[in-house]
Amino acid sequence: MTERELLSLVVEAADDKKAIDIVALNMEGISLVADYFVICHGNSDKQVQAIAREIKEKAHEQGISVKRLEGFEQAKWVLVDLGDVVVHIFHKDERGYYNLERLWGDAPFVSSEELQL
Repeated sequence: MTERELLSLVVEAADDKKAIDIVALNMEGISLVADYFVICHGNSDKQVQAIAREIKEKAHEQGISVKRLEGFEQAKWVLVDLGDVVVHIFHKDERGYYNLERLWGDAPFVSSEELQL
């Protein structure tokens, strides 16, 4: 599976669980951690956990291992590390506080057309 296919899988899984304001950032040449960051949020702890669980399950179905899953129990900021794609799932109250989109403002957004949604 290519990086772009993995990115599309992640965005679709988040969308399936009604993640809000899904943003994909191309981090190539900006971050050594991953090539893409996906940022989204949910309105409740349960929704945040459901989004993370769906991403994890869809990745496993494709034979992709989750390298790290952090923050699941607290459900305020869940990080799902899939290697080339790192997903940040926030509770709505936390997303504005951390404002990762501004922090990585030099990273280009990946459009939905590029993701073939």
